[in-house]
Amino acid sequence: MCGNEACGEGAIIAGCKFYAGYPITPQNELTEYMSRRMPETGGVFIQSESEIAAISMVFGASLTGARAMTSSSSPGISLKQEGISYMAGCELPAVIVNMMRGGPGLGNIAPSQSDYFQATRGGGHGDYRCIVLGPSSVQEIMDFTILAFDLSDKYRVPAVILGDGLLGQMMEPVVIRAKGQGPRAKGKNWVLTGCKGRKPRVIKSLFLGEGELERVNDRFQAKYKTIQAAETRYEALNTEDARVILVGYGSVARILKSAMIKLRKKGIKAGLLRPITLWPFPGKILERLAKKADKFFVSEMSAGQMVEDVMLAVGDKNKIEFYGRPGGGIPSEEEIIKRVISNQ
Repeated sequence: MCGNEACGEGAIIAGCKFYAGYPITPQNELTEYMSRRMPETGGVFIQSESEIAAISMVFGASLTGARAMTSSSSPGISLKQEGISYMAGCELPAVIVNMMRGGPGLGNIAPSQSDYFQATRGGGHGDYRCIVLGPSSVQEIMDFTILAFDLSDKYRVPAVILGDGLLGQMMEPVVIRAKGQGPRAKGKNWVLTGCKGRKPRVIKSLFLGEGELERVNDRFQAKYKTIQAAETRYEALNTEDARVILVGYGSVARILKSAMIKLRKKGIKAGLLRPITLWPFPGKILERLAKKADKFFVSEMSAGQMVEDVMLAVGDKNKIEFYGRPGGGIPSEEEIIKRVISNQ
């Protein structure tokens, strides 16, 4: 399957019953796939009139307890940010898929990683966070979509799949090996179903009483700390004896892994640290590795965004080398090897 189709099938496996989206390259295959699969599985598919309408429809579907999803690519995700902030303020679960393309503005349709700040810092207004997962294979796109639904339901926060045009378009073998285990509508005691026979339920993000909104935000921050403690995920390869540690996520992590193997053959003790949860970011493992590694080589398909989180974790900018390709550029294995060797 291609990555976009695998994402759609992962949503079906997870029990997604509502999808609303608006076409934009390079994620159109996902919208097309859901238009066929949702009716086949008893779900609802809507091609909305805009990205703003799509996220608003997902908001409404989530209120009823349905597992709901939307997807887009960079400019379209920007249009959804107000709705995502409203969902965070109302503690509504949903999955938002971003197959990133080059920017800013309309940019181009080449793969990029320049929406990292937007995804990991909330993206919209207010003090909130989304769980952000960064797959690096078609298999992981499927598996992480299932995981995103489960985590979103568990913590009542929006969850983001942060892919890119390369991952969305590439085709790889996929094994269906996981099923969502999160609560469905029956286990959600906050769902709006009509209050006959019980007390009314109210879901809102408007709090005008003295100190009321501050108390709500304090509760959100406590929840985010719980997520940080329980849900941080990463992959570490050859980091035990590594003198230089390559750091990247998504498509770039695949290139770094290949470069690491070749660097090892050249006698350079290289390792790889791949963040899987981009939020919560695996800063503590980087902090530990910084005590014994000489250098961290960070690469992204951007001018430099995740590298700031690496800097915060490592604490010593002199230990960090960065190589970025913004605007649709893809770092090559050869470029990375050459740059790592030149900085030895």
